[in-house]
Amino acid sequence: MNSAGPGKSGLDLVPFRGVRYVPERVGSLAAVTSPPYDVVVRPDGLLHLESADPHNIVRVILPQGESAELRHRHAADTLRGWLAEGVLAADGTPALYVYEQRRGDLLQRGVIGALRLSEPSEGVVLPHEDVIQDVVADRADLMRATAANLEPLLLTYRGDEPGAEEVPAAGTAAVVESVAATPPLLATVTEDGFAHRLWAVRDPEDIAEVRADLSHRQALIADGHHRWATYLRLREGRPSPSPWDYGLVLLVDTVRHPLRVRAIHRLLRGLPVGRALRLLGDTFRVREVPGPLAEAERALAGAAAGGNAFLLAGDGRFHLVDRPAPALLARTVPSDRPPAWRSLDATVLHSALIAEVWSLPDSSERIAYLHEADAAVEQAVRTDSTAVLMHPVAESVVRDLAGAGVRMPRKSTSFGPKPATGLVLRDLDL
Repeated sequence: MNSAGPGKSGLDLVPFRGVRYVPERVGSLAAVTSPPYDVVVRPDGLLHLESADPHNIVRVILPQGESAELRHRHAADTLRGWLAEGVLAADGTPALYVYEQRRGDLLQRGVIGALRLSEPSEGVVLPHEDVIQDVVADRADLMRATAANLEPLLLTYRGDEPGAEEVPAAGTAAVVESVAATPPLLATVTEDGFAHRLWAVRDPEDIAEVRADLSHRQALIADGHHRWATYLRLREGRPSPSPWDYGLVLLVDTVRHPLRVRAIHRLLRGLPVGRALRLLGDTFRVREVPGPLAEAERALAGAAAGGNAFLLAGDGRFHLVDRPAPALLARTVPSDRPPAWRSLDATVLHSALIAEVWSLPDSSERIAYLHEADAAVEQAVRTDSTAVLMHPVAESVVRDLAGAGVRMPRKSTSFGPKPATGLVLRDLDL
């Protein structure tokens, strides 16, 4: 996934005036950051972030209120109030930003900028998952109210393979390495143990080199499908050129910084584990496997190597569900899709189990998506519901499907590490 398709332009990344917290006006930079909005575990994680600092960005990306309209208005008022008070301030000149995340041996660096929007048919930015339209509508209303890109999408691209040691890096890689050797604009360590650093790239030659290098490349949406769909929706019906032609992104070269691919788990509210197991009948093989969670996940990984497999939890035990009946799959999984799509765990889960065996409505009231397995299990136990723990999809499968124009079921993958929210925002009124 290196070059854009024949006759297609590549990535068009431009500088912008980043909006950042003024360190002297907040307790600490770590205390005002947040994970991306869809990773925050609610309600516990939301309350924890809100109490960390009165200016935590979660108050803008996940505002509270009795109605959607009130929530979005509250977010806009909060953001504008912080700007007026000097808690947030815009950088004086436009820039691209080099962003680094480090924890132990893991190092990820990328470039944050405003990316010109493109449709999937253009072959420049490739989505790999479907989206939930209600979520897109809600995020669009929030972004419209705040007139801001509040958190960058995570996009990946394939840069050039590194040469021999004596051959210096070129293009974007060279700029990133050079800038990262200088003092950063900001540095902080968040409670998950990640160290974050941010630099501004304002030198016209550096910016030109990055833009030229990216101009013949295409990218995969690793995280942020709903925000990308929101960008496209908000661009519709607006005169061009305008700030709405662009969206805030973090671009990571996975040749140099391979991302981790993790699963996104499901919490099936109102479906106790006992009932879920009874309804399975003989459609799947069911076995109880020993805990703790890490041990049960190893059993899941072993079963997933041979086909579709899931872990059900929520009753204090772990139940391995695998070997679906061929007749069930033939009856429930759409036959007009590629074999690789039809065999995905997320496809089988939603088509065969959730829709057919368990007869659950596909709604946010009944199905929640959680990135951490322990949080899914804890919430299932607390609410007498069923946690369905998933095994990660291989990155090669994701790229192959995206390259073929095939969308995976929504919330099939979680690429990471994800950028922290709150380190740099994009104000469209600027």
